[in-house]
Amino acid sequence: MAYSEKVMDHFANPRNVGEIPDADGVGEVGNSKCGDIMRMYIKVKDNVITDVKFKTFGCGAAIATSSMATELIQGRTIDEVLKLTNAAVMEALDGLPPVKVHCSVLAEQAIKAALSDYYRRQGIDPVPIVGVIEECDHDHGHEDHEHSASCGCGSCS
Repeated sequence: MAYSEKVMDHFANPRNVGEIPDADGVGEVGNSKCGDIMRMYIKVKDNVITDVKFKTFGCGAAIATSSMATELIQGRTIDEVLKLTNAAVMEALDGLPPVKVHCSVLAEQAIKAALSDYYRRQGIDPVPIVGVIEECDHDHGHEDHEHSASCGCGSCS
């Protein structure tokens, strides 16, 4: 499984890692069965994402997509951020192997979950604005995965 230089860079040197203690919105997606868990923190001022941080438990592709997603939304309006798709995240990383596409989906969902939390804190129903965030309910092949030095899962090296 080959990763682009951008994926490797964002994995080795992730941007915007951490927490925002006084975040305006926090979103977490993934589950232990899937193996990838992403948490996004956002600060919003005048309808613009002024700060964003993430914490991700998962493979290198999960870390890279989280990092790239934060770069893509920093300084953008909420309307612009709501248009961000997993395809845009993958394109910005110069692609992902097919078995890792779900990582970009999780990154998109984590952002939407943070925006949903932001709207809930404002007393606004987020569903008409953000939509429904689907649960990650499958294992993406991690459980019956044959580990090797070249598998790329993040657990092997």
